[in-house]
Amino acid sequence: MADSGATTPTVFVLFGATGDLAKRMVLPAFYELAQEGLLPDDWALIGNGRGRKTDDEFRAHVRDALEKFGPGEGVETIDETVWSDFAERVRFAGGGFSVDDAGDLPSVVSDVTDELGGDVQLVHYIALPPSTFLDYTAALGEHGLAEGARVVYEKPFGTSQENFEKLDAAVHEVLDEKQVYRIDHFLGKENTQNLHILRFANGMVEGIWNREHVEQVQIDVPETLDIDDRAEFYDATGAVLDMLVTHLFQVAAEVAMEPPPSLGADDLQTARESVIAAFRPLDPEEVVLGQYRGYTEVEGIADDSTTDTYVAARLWVDTDRWRDVPFLLRTGKMLGTSTQRVSLVFRRPDGPVKHLPEDGAVLSFDLSGDGRVDIAMTVKEPGPGEDLGIGRMSLDLSTVSDAEPLSPYSRLILDVLDGDRSLFTRPDGLAKVWDVAAPLLNARPDVSLYEPGSMGPDEATALATPCGWLVDETS
Repeated sequence: MADSGATTPTVFVLFGATGDLAKRMVLPAFYELAQEGLLPDDWALIGNGRGRKTDDEFRAHVRDALEKFGPGEGVETIDETVWSDFAERVRFAGGGFSVDDAGDLPSVVSDVTDELGGDVQLVHYIALPPSTFLDYTAALGEHGLAEGARVVYEKPFGTSQENFEKLDAAVHEVLDEKQVYRIDHFLGKENTQNLHILRFANGMVEGIWNREHVEQVQIDVPETLDIDDRAEFYDATGAVLDMLVTHLFQVAAEVAMEPPPSLGADDLQTARESVIAAFRPLDPEEVVLGQYRGYTEVEGIADDSTTDTYVAARLWVDTDRWRDVPFLLRTGKMLGTSTQRVSLVFRRPDGPVKHLPEDGAVLSFDLSGDGRVDIAMTVKEPGPGEDLGIGRMSLDLSTVSDAEPLSPYSRLILDVLDGDRSLFTRPDGLAKVWDVAAPLLNARPDVSLYEPGSMGPDEATALATPCGWLVDETS
């Protein structure tokens, strides 16, 4: 794999280093970059937390996280040579980090900076709940760790329109916009990026990527997982905030955007944010919220909680390209299958072949793993009759020549190290997202109960007519 474009010595500070997100996602992703030779020649990783650990204790914690959650895509065991070099560069700064008390972090950063030669790129990754973003941002400014640094914020960047505006203003009191990286790991997925590459690089696809040919778009992310491991966070968030206004809206923008002048960071971001501005505010009558039976029995969840663990919504994009084409968005917990799929369902042509199936021509993108592109089309069933059937073809992206896929978090962290903001969100688009979601948040439908293992409330079926949801329990 080619070397990273980042050559400046880099100090990567991980706030919340002993938390669940760091263990499951960030630490394995950072290690994956090390084993692929994609980190700068000189780097250090400093974990930060309220407690105090020795460097060796934190290294043991990192090793445990890698053994539990994997050292990288397609790699089952830790390479001891890579680990030995990696571990030497890992440090810990305890005592917390706040405006009033910076703990050990400034001194550890200073020591590591001296060891690396004095001129380093600081990268701060705030792997903590959004309620902490204001305090940590202010502390970075107060203790002199913001100047020239790049700061990564986990989603959601704000939990309401008012909260987003307050957070955005506070961040820009300390940081320039070019220093800010609001992460959405769905944008780092190989096949999310392929949405615009396949379209813009292939005339046969670009020519049909519009309302004249597409009847509906489905963005479907059902999950079989429950919320036991993060009940407190989830009950304060729910499916709408956790998935709909973050991941699903951003993927919809990838599908719906107009061709940018280039695939450079500014042009791609502008194309995404421009089409989000054309999203019609959600109509609560076109949204179904659900909660799986047994949710309120989970430890930490109130008996009367009305938090949504499921959402299905019909979104309209008011551009000349997509006007009157429904974008159907669905996600939920404890459903009958797990997948991450974007599907364009094509209109049935007028012509001599009658009685065509509603979903007889579909172009789908599987966003999970390394990604896959699937095509379904109506064909004549082989044999003496004239019966119609649906034929299917698949392209697994990992089989493409010279494929070297990275996990989404690894790809996005690499982009941060390289200073590439192409796959990160901008405040103008996020501000519009809250305008789009406002009618739903202000007049939430009642949640409907659904059985674990089903595909959600029956009320959502009508949203996807006439084609119906393409993903079901057997998918």
